Amino acid sequence: MNLFNRYSCFLVLLCLSSASSGQLINRKQLVQRHTVINTSFDSLSSLTVGNGQFAFTVDATGLQSFPGWYARGVPLGTQSEWGWHSFTNTNNYAFSETLKYYKLNGSDVSYSVQLKEPERNKDAVNWFRQNPHRLQLGNIGFEIVKKDGSPADIKDIQNIRQSLDMWTGEIHSRFTVGNDPVDVITYCHQQQDVIAVKISSPLLVSGKIGIRIRLPYPNGDWKDVGDNWKNEDKHESSLIQQFPQSADIVHRLDSTTYSIDLSWKGNAAIKKKRDHYFVLTPSGKNQFEFSCRFDRKIDMTVIPTYSQTKANNEQQWKKFWVSGAAVDFSGSIDKRAKELERRIILSQYLTKIQCAGNYPPQETGLTYNSWYGKPHLEMHWWHAIHFALWGRTELLEKSLAWYQKVYDKAKNIAKRQGYEGARWQKMTDNEGEESPSSVGAFLIWQQPHLIYFAELSYRTHKNEETLKKYKDLVFATADFMASYAYYDSAKGRYILGKGVIPAQERFKAEETFNPTYELVYWHWALNIAQQWRERLHLTRNKKWDAVLAKLSPLPKQNDKYLFTESAGDSYTNPEFKTDHPSVFGAFGMMPKTPMVDTTIMKNTFAWIWNNWSWKDTWGWDFPMTAMTATRLGMPGKAIDALLLPIQTNTYLNNGHNYQDERLTIYLPGNGGLLAAVAIMCAGYEGNKAPNPGIPKDGKWKVRWEGLRKMF
Repeated sequence: MNLFNRYSCFLVLLCLSSASSGQLINRKQLVQRHTVINTSFDSLSSLTVGNGQFAFTVDATGLQSFPGWYARGVPLGTQSEWGWHSFTNTNNYAFSETLKYYKLNGSDVSYSVQLKEPERNKDAVNWFRQNPHRLQLGNIGFEIVKKDGSPADIKDIQNIRQSLDMWTGEIHSRFTVGNDPVDVITYCHQQQDVIAVKISSPLLVSGKIGIRIRLPYPNGDWKDVGDNWKNEDKHESSLIQQFPQSADIVHRLDSTTYSIDLSWKGNAAIKKKRDHYFVLTPSGKNQFEFSCRFDRKIDMTVIPTYSQTKANNEQQWKKFWVSGAAVDFSGSIDKRAKELERRIILSQYLTKIQCAGNYPPQETGLTYNSWYGKPHLEMHWWHAIHFALWGRTELLEKSLAWYQKVYDKAKNIAKRQGYEGARWQKMTDNEGEESPSSVGAFLIWQQPHLIYFAELSYRTHKNEETLKKYKDLVFATADFMASYAYYDSAKGRYILGKGVIPAQERFKAEETFNPTYELVYWHWALNIAQQWRERLHLTRNKKWDAVLAKLSPLPKQNDKYLFTESAGDSYTNPEFKTDHPSVFGAFGMMPKTPMVDTTIMKNTFAWIWNNWSWKDTWGWDFPMTAMTATRLGMPGKAIDALLLPIQTNTYLNNGHNYQDERLTIYLPGNGGLLAAVAIMCAGYEGNKAPNPGIPKDGKWKVRWEGLRKMF
């Protein structure tokens, strides 16, 4: 028995021991019953292949043939985690020009914000928000010539039948042009930034099908879908062909250079049609295979062939699906069960290909730019904790290495502001630079995430090696948290703020203090940091203990928790019934702590459930609500929350969580869904009842394997 098969058997036994029923789940059948099918061009149902570090999104042809048609839907992007670019800083803007000082608790504290004046500072802010930005690396699509010699348009593509088999990572696209069939199979290599494609069609024999490679220029906007064909004079591209069945295209933009390396099987010719526009034209046979690798430089190593990439996918995707957890709702009579199961399977696939890289992902993953392609660290929790809860902690740990890489920059932020330890960035990039933001600069709920992540890792690997690996980051994170808490000597307690914007981004930073969720997170994380010291046989940190002993209690009004202590009008101001109901995070995302009274939280839940403007929420708010409902013993509400018929809780045919025309995909919603399902099935520490978030009304039947309890 080979190593992989032995590993698979071990996982099966492990899953069996934790399943809610003795019958093993047929994982292949579970995954494949949610194979995605397209039978027409649907701009919101483009499909993606990827590996967590690179992704390639295609239309109904199996390539990126009609990018303009998909631009307002789910765009046809090609992105990698290494593909970044900055426009030249011709005006020599300095980051210090984005800083503004605020008088907070008697101290002058600098924040990088969106200044409106003077003009130079405003321009500096815009430059640092815009740069660096993630690149759309290239568009690879078909050019098909009809029998009359004219180019085929989207209306000429008929009889579409396209499928995404998530068990094998294969997109299979079939269509006709006139009476001629075209069959396309698309893969992405699971260890390299390579796509591999097999095309079968009689049109190949006569050279009527070409593979077009176009190189867009970054538009510099908040959103970049890779369809900017202007500015041809601002970048350079060249074709290098040394061997008959391969070629390299080199793309240069300012100080950024990368290559697109091609290899193929069969007869074909490649030509530069015009600037940044190349066409590979096969001929002679009715089948053609090619591979395309994106790299930071020309790589002379052999590019994996189509056959090799196919085999790689079949092996790696099977390994992914048989490892970790599975949840099966077959046999349920509640009509919503099938939809929930579909969302679960597709969310596992999408987060694996979009969010499982070496860096915190952006909210639109590796498909298109939002916020210039930059990740938001407060969202990293929603992108990543589910990996650990679903038994795939190694996928979470990949991105934790980034925190070590940017550690010094986080320490410099804290030092600049007069605090100890490390203050983690909010809107950032691969190098850990800050981006100016009048909201993001004042958020603090990303700060304890590092401790949460490290604790997840430790509970997977309870050894000294894990403690030593993350201890410096954990301790520096806690040092900042303790020094950020301000001691109000008149009241004899520590407060968070002023100068804070809560997760519910509806409050003014200079007026706000003691948001409920952040208070609980501070208390929980400082306690965990002390446990790390004890595990390492170190004495408890006196400063952390002082904050823990006198941290402000949760603000409440009558029988409900206020959203922040500074917002006595939490329940009367209409503006505060929108955005994230983040008070739920205090007992949902967070476990039970001495700070929370469950009776008061139940009252708070009931009011929010009945009065919140749910249409003005975001995709992760529904999983958060489900987590709180689960902990409060309301499984019916947990299911209702996950499936509320609200636009921002829409899951498209391809599985993406749709928000609006600006954010047609929103991966924190997918990750949040998986985290919520984990707590609903496996429960949480201290919970003994089976499936605490699943209704016991006889309409739901659930089997699960390999899930881990939430804290």
